[in-house]
Amino acid sequence: MPTTQTVAIRRATPPDAAALVRVLVDAFFDGPVADWLIPGLAERRVVYHRYFRLMLDHGLRQGRVDTTTDLTGVAIWYRREDVIPAGPDLHDELEKACGEYAPKFLLLDALFAAHHPRVPHDYLAYLAVDPAAQGRGVGSALLNHAHRTLDARNEPAYLEASNEHNRRLYLRHGYQSGPPVQASTGAPPIWPMWREAADGGAQGPDGRLR
Repeated sequence: MPTTQTVAIRRATPPDAAALVRVLVDAFFDGPVADWLIPGLAERRVVYHRYFRLMLDHGLRQGRVDTTTDLTGVAIWYRREDVIPAGPDLHDELEKACGEYAPKFLLLDALFAAHHPRVPHDYLAYLAVDPAAQGRGVGSALLNHAHRTLDARNEPAYLEASNEHNRRLYLRHGYQSGPPVQASTGAPPIWPMWREAADGGAQGPDGRLR
């Protein structure tokens, strides 16, 4: 198991939103997925701010949002008893937030839904660390915090890795990688990743029995 510095974790609350949206925007601002979604950097920052504010608000209402006491990291988790499609309200809000770029965001959501495991699990939708705090064990601390609870409940976890660097981090934390998938021709690869329950359950990253 990776070693980390001591990082204090707590549940996020609505007053944390402004700081955590900045962390999400800055952490996801660069990379192949960002370049594919919104090529222009100025437009990307504007749209990302609206998008991640929507995603964070949804996580605070419908999921569990963990953060560090200094607000340098954030993890948005959901409990999935089955695949739960986004409701029409969230779909409409996403279109409003992303404007002309909404079709690619919706295409990415459709890709995630198509490969989501059809078994109960906890889903890590977003893990973000302020770029100025990266390399200090913040991401690992957020993962370890959630995994202790999952292991105590003997439950698995699932996520999508958007680049090779993140994929390696998750592999170090016990996730298994499925083959890469793409939203469309020319879209960057995304890796579905599955972490088994503590008793070594038999479900793979695609939700099928091995």
